Amino acid sequence: MRDMERENRHLKQRLKELSNEARRNETTLNRFHQRELELLSAGSLAELLQHLTDGMRRSMELASICLLLEDRKHHLRDLLNNNGIPAESFPAVRLVDDLQQAHPHLTSLQRVWLGPFLVPEHAGLFDNPQQLQSVALLPIPRRGKIIGWICMGSRRHDRFTRHHASDFIEHLATVSGVCLENAANRERLLLSGFTDPLTELYNRRYLDRRLPQELSRSHRYHQPLSCLFVDADHFKQINDQHGHSAGDQVLQELARRLREQLRASDLAIRYGGEEFTLLLPHTTLKEALRLAERIRQRVEREPVRLESGQTIPIRVSVGAAQSLPPPPDLQPDLESIAKALLENADQALYLAKSNGRNRVECINPQARS
Repeated sequence: MRDMERENRHLKQRLKELSNEARRNETTLNRFHQRELELLSAGSLAELLQHLTDGMRRSMELASICLLLEDRKHHLRDLLNNNGIPAESFPAVRLVDDLQQAHPHLTSLQRVWLGPFLVPEHAGLFDNPQQLQSVALLPIPRRGKIIGWICMGSRRHDRFTRHHASDFIEHLATVSGVCLENAANRERLLLSGFTDPLTELYNRRYLDRRLPQELSRSHRYHQPLSCLFVDADHFKQINDQHGHSAGDQVLQELARRLREQLRASDLAIRYGGEEFTLLLPHTTLKEALRLAERIRQRVEREPVRLESGQTIPIRVSVGAAQSLPPPPDLQPDLESIAKALLENADQALYLAKSNGRNRVECINPQARS
C-alpha cells in the first residue's frame, strides 16, 4: 500500500514537472512567434535591423546582442545611406566585407551553438563581454549559404547551454534570413523609381524626398548642409554637332566624374537635362566651394572619349549655396528652407554662366575668404 502511495506521489510530481515544462515551452513558443511576426511586419531595412537588435535584446531579456552580416559589395550600407540612415546608426549591427576574415571562429560553425561565454572566441562580438556568462550563436541561412550571424549574450550561465533545444532559435534565424533578403529587395525596387536610367544617379523625385530629411537632420544636430548646382557648358552644341548619342555619353562620363569626387554621405542627382545637383551634408559653404573647384578642374582636365574614339572637351559652371538656419525657438519650415537653398544654388549657377562659364560662384562671395 505504501509502495502504491509513493508511486502515486512520484507520478503526480512528474506530471507537475511535465505540465510546468509544457507551459514554459508554450511561453517560449509564443515569445519566438511574436518576434517572427515583428520581423515579418518590418516596413523597411532600417526597421528590420532595429527589430533584430534592440527589439530582440529587450524582448528576450539579453545582456547584449550583435548582428553580424556579410556585405561584400556594400549593398546594405548603400541602401541605408540612400535613406539618409548611416550604418553607424545601428551600433549592434556589423556589416563586414568578409565573414571569414571578420570572425573565423564563427564561420567554422555550421549550426546553432549554445554554451558558455568563451574568451577570446566570443569577446570580439559583444560590446560588454565582461558581463556575459553564456551565449547563443545563430547562423543566418539563405539560399544554401550563411549570410550572417545573430549573437546573443546573457548574464546567466544557465540561459544558453548545450542541453537546451535549439529548434526555436534555428527557425528564428531562418526567418531572419528571409526577412533580410525581402527588405533589401524592397528597398532596391523602391530605389529604382528614384534613379535616372542614363546616368544611374538619383533623379529629381529622390531629391524632393531626401532634401527635407537632410534639412531636418541638419537643424536638429546644428550641422551645415550645402548644395551645388553643376551645369555642362554649351551642351546644346555637343548635341547639335555630334548627335544625341554623343551627348548621352558625355552626361554619363560627367556623372562618373562627379561621383568620384563625393563622399558616401553626399548625394548626386540629375536635376534635369545637363544640370546636376549635389547635396552635401556636414559641409559649410567654404568647403562646398573648394569641392566645386575640384570638380570644375577635374572635368576640364580631360576630354570625354566617345565610343567612336572621338574626344570632346567639356567644361562646367557651378553654383554653391548653404542652407540658412531657422529663427531661434521656432519650428523650421523645411519646405521654405529647401526652396530657398535650391533657388540660391540656382542663382549662383546663373551668376557663373553670366560671368563667362567654366567657373564657380556663390550668392555670398565673402565666403571664399
